[in-house]
Amino acid sequence: MTFSLRPAEECRYDAVALGEVMLRLDPGEGRIRTARQFKVWEGGGEYNVARGLAKCFRLRTAVVTALVDNEVGRLVEELILAGGVDAALIQWVKGDAAGREVRNGLNFTERGFGVRGAKGVSDRGNTAVSKLQPDAVDWDDLFGRQGVRWLHTGGIFAALSASTADVAVAAVDAAKRYGTVVSYDLNYRPSLWDSIGGTARAREVNARLAGLVDVLIGNEEDFTAALGYEVHGGSGDLSNLDVDAYEQMLGQLGADLGNVQLAAVTLRTVHSATRNDWGALAWSRGAGVTRATQRDGLEIMDRVGGGDSFASGLAYGFLAGLDAATALEYAAAHGALAMTTPGDTSMATLAEVEALVRGGGARVQR
Repeated sequence: MTFSLRPAEECRYDAVALGEVMLRLDPGEGRIRTARQFKVWEGGGEYNVARGLAKCFRLRTAVVTALVDNEVGRLVEELILAGGVDAALIQWVKGDAAGREVRNGLNFTERGFGVRGAKGVSDRGNTAVSKLQPDAVDWDDLFGRQGVRWLHTGGIFAALSASTADVAVAAVDAAKRYGTVVSYDLNYRPSLWDSIGGTARAREVNARLAGLVDVLIGNEEDFTAALGYEVHGGSGDLSNLDVDAYEQMLGQLGADLGNVQLAAVTLRTVHSATRNDWGALAWSRGAGVTRATQRDGLEIMDRVGGGDSFASGLAYGFLAGLDAATALEYAAAHGALAMTTPGDTSMATLAEVEALVRGGGARVQR
């Protein structure tokens, strides 16, 4: 299958992401609790997709987000611009010195190693983007006059506040009016839902949005926790994967959600923080279920953002006119490469992705 996409020449952007962009503070090989210095990156579940599409795949992207207009906010903007993503759609908010009403989000992230898993500690209460209201953006201007081929948002943004779910619905509704393809990554984070209704609330919000979008992305936990789909006989252990169980789950999802044209699930077996088995399946209307190249024993430097790079590779595949099976291969390859470098975002090139899709290895290139 392929999507009927708006012509590139009629659109200002190939893709736009809607979500929070935080300042990631990375202790490198060390621990947060013992760190004496941090390296800073920008990152966010939805933004990372736009960044990957811009930096790796050389497409025109932007991010709809909100930041407090202070030195931290301007640092995040600088990082966004360095990532090749247009910052013109950022909503700038006036803050106070103490951050009592509104602030910028911080995310402390350990990479993990061996038996010590990765750890994320976010500090994002009352952030500027969580205060965003549905009418804060002129969606008709963005999707109508300016033009966008692909919109990506997800369950992290939808969980930030009561209003952000409404913002996502408003954006998706407008995108669909103008023929923009919409992808949504369930990206279930228990810590974001625990204090606002837990799994029941997550399923209510995600079901509402899943009923509107064209492409649905997640992992086994996401589809179960965020939408209530069980994989009977599927354990997530790729060495003993019951493909039929996942095919049944994805097929049922397609039957339930008539709007969804493609659903993709990433699957991994975690042997250690630094060695995972990595694979993916996708279901699409007309083509059924396809499986990406399986990569057992994938060595990991920093797993954070691997799923987001998977999503950007998938979007690129369809934006480039590829079929579902080939787009899935680009997604899995880009996700694998992103986890070989530090930071939330991909440092891969299109040539590297294409080489891995063709079966290339890790020999020295001179």
